[in-house]
Amino acid sequence: MSFFSIKAAAGRKVTLFASISSLLLSHVHGQFIPEIDATYSSPPKPFSLCVNPSFIETTRFKVQLGRIANDLGVAPFTDGVSTEMAATLQNYWVNEFNWTSVQEQINKNFTMFTTVVKIDDQNYTEPIPLHFVHHRSNRSDAVPLLFLHGFPGSFLEVGRIISSLTHPPNSSVPAFHVVAPSLPGFGFTPAPMHAGLGPIEVAHAFNALMHQLSYPRYVIQGGDLGSFVLTYQAALHPESVISVLSNLWVPALTAADIARFDANETTPGETAYIRNITAYQRKGAGYLFLQSTQPLMAGHALTDSPLGFALYIFNLMQELGTFYHWSLSEIITWAMMYVIQGPYPATRTYKEFRFADQIVGTDSSGPALFVNVPVGVTQRPQDAGWGVPLDWARRIGNVTALYVHDFGGHFAAYQTPDTLLDDCWRFWGNKSASGVGKSH
Repeated sequence: MSFFSIKAAAGRKVTLFASISSLLLSHVHGQFIPEIDATYSSPPKPFSLCVNPSFIETTRFKVQLGRIANDLGVAPFTDGVSTEMAATLQNYWVNEFNWTSVQEQINKNFTMFTTVVKIDDQNYTEPIPLHFVHHRSNRSDAVPLLFLHGFPGSFLEVGRIISSLTHPPNSSVPAFHVVAPSLPGFGFTPAPMHAGLGPIEVAHAFNALMHQLSYPRYVIQGGDLGSFVLTYQAALHPESVISVLSNLWVPALTAADIARFDANETTPGETAYIRNITAYQRKGAGYLFLQSTQPLMAGHALTDSPLGFALYIFNLMQELGTFYHWSLSEIITWAMMYVIQGPYPATRTYKEFRFADQIVGTDSSGPALFVNVPVGVTQRPQDAGWGVPLDWARRIGNVTALYVHDFGGHFAAYQTPDTLLDDCWRFWGNKSASGVGKSH
């Protein structure tokens, strides 16, 4: 889960960390992820997931050989996943987990494609290969919707809402054509071959994708890293983005906010928001600072140990929704969305976002990049953005609707799909709040 504040990017410059072999860069239309049968070229072509069986078996064998740390008897999730839980997951992965069945379900549930887009950005001039899900509605009034995931999630998050979005229960609520891409370096979108692919460049790429699919005007729903991409996409492409619905909307705390808090002058709502995000910074953001500063320090270990990586992200998955019972199969499947490609590119995304000075820590008092198109914000109590006051939410965008739920966590589409569906239907069914129907 990402927790940064949004900051203006005017005048920024991106320095490349290192150049990659020009030979590798020339294979834009070739295979980028060795363990899957996929090529990336324009126009889009259908994609069916087929992971090399020898890789699956090697992964299972590495899990079997995994060495588990002794938790020293501390309470579960105090320092991380307990030794007992780690051993349970290891045993299930080795003896019961069936990747073939999971792969069949993914191919059955999702209509997937690959493509390549080009963006007009001086900081990133390479073609960008993408993997994406695309389901069309049979409704003539359907609205194109771009769904954006984050870390440690994937395009799988849209699976529990995509059918209802494309084929809603009745004509009184809007229908959508849904496009759900994998962020660069996530899932089956190959890792970028150059540094410099931050949220602005990703926003340009996803806008290019929607145009490539003949959706000149569209809406966006997203959380986590996707919420920051949608912010830039809406701000930089208002001619294309009609409105956005974010389930992680986190305006920066200013020095004045902190001073009022210290003087006991904040309102109950402001106090709750400040306590929520400061608690997250102090107790739950260790992965964030590692991944945004020295991601390769852990990258080799996470790449080499599929069990270790699964436990690494499961701790975060649990923290961001203790009400939800994650099955062992779900934990492994979510981890495999990174293990197949290797998790380092995705974890390094945090450094890319921060390095470009587009995203900074929550202690920033810098100006926010303002979103002028209509913004809907939806909140759940077990998420970092919980409790943001409406007037603070409006510091960084034209917030026209705020939906506050008393139950739920970070992965809204996956953990509480019914409430997110209701938010989508309420927000985009309200023309005055969302702008839908005026120009799409």
